[in-house]
Amino acid sequence: MRGFDFKTADMLGADVQTMLKGVEGITDVQLSREKGVPERLVVIDRAKAADQKLTIAKVSSFLETMMSGSSAGNLREAGDEYRILVKARDAEFMKLDEILNMTVTNSAGKQVMLRNIAHIESQQGPTQVERRDQERVLNVSANVEGRALGFVIQEVQQKLREIPLPANFSIVMAGDYEEQQKSFRELLFSFFLALILVYMVMAVQYESLYDPIIVMFTVPFSLLGVIPMLYFTGTTLNVQSFIGCIMLGGIVVNNSILLVEHINDLRSSGRTDLMGIIKEATHDRCRPIMMTALTTMLGLLPLAIGIGEGGEVQAPMARAVIGGLICSTFISLLFIPIVYYEFEQAFRSKPVEKKQDDEATA
Repeated sequence: MRGFDFKTADMLGADVQTMLKGVEGITDVQLSREKGVPERLVVIDRAKAADQKLTIAKVSSFLETMMSGSSAGNLREAGDEYRILVKARDAEFMKLDEILNMTVTNSAGKQVMLRNIAHIESQQGPTQVERRDQERVLNVSANVEGRALGFVIQEVQQKLREIPLPANFSIVMAGDYEEQQKSFRELLFSFFLALILVYMVMAVQYESLYDPIIVMFTVPFSLLGVIPMLYFTGTTLNVQSFIGCIMLGGIVVNNSILLVEHINDLRSSGRTDLMGIIKEATHDRCRPIMMTALTTMLGLLPLAIGIGEGGEVQAPMARAVIGGLICSTFISLLFIPIVYYEFEQAFRSKPVEKKQDDEATA
């Protein structure tokens, strides 16, 4: 919580602390600011100070000089330099009445007793003042146990909207949630960067801009298999499962590459019946594609189950990859041939080939 006033921050912090204690899955709720030892404040009355031709800055500077000391220059002697500090004698032993009896020179050159423009107040001061981005902050920390962080944060944000927020105060989610969001942004950038690199490699190998686009159609549809897999296994979308999605960008295109490459090989032999070529290529590559996907999924199965020490940490990644592979395998065999045919008809086929394909289809 960001805000300047200590009392308002303490009241708001108490409300937030009470709210967090009622959220399922949250334990060990603590406030970062603790009440310190009693302290005495010299409170200056602005109106009285103005009547006495004194400014707040001048009175504060006078008190700082008397109590803490102010630098009056440096003394050099025999090559050594000493700082000259001007302050009241035995200031740390002065009583409060003695401080109020001190006089300040106003702008007219007259002496004004400090007790005429100020008074003493007692309060509990904080042991430390935390700041972030040059603003006073009060941290309310808690641990999450037995529940996913995302669900806890969602409930907390909903309940925070019900708490009246004082003027000039704001509440910001930080800690693990902040780091998680930062990691997601970085991983999202890595995901799109991986897709671009995969496309560039395939464009160079195929010497075409269209074939890589056909192959890349598998990637977004493979993500449709990740969501049900995570849902039915009770896995959250965390950093590990996000890494699994990035891995899918390089794995799921393999099946489509096999299919598209075989179609191009059949066409290079001189055949012109596009629909027949696509059907034959799909039939020829059905078994290799199924075997490749199945071996990969079986290899990831122990990791997805979470066998062994620390296996539960890597399990979300394996589950995401398996779910994406299941969906992408059927997409490669059913959807990619249709996409290839439509791309050829729309962009690259000659009118004669289109006519022959239409006749073959009929």
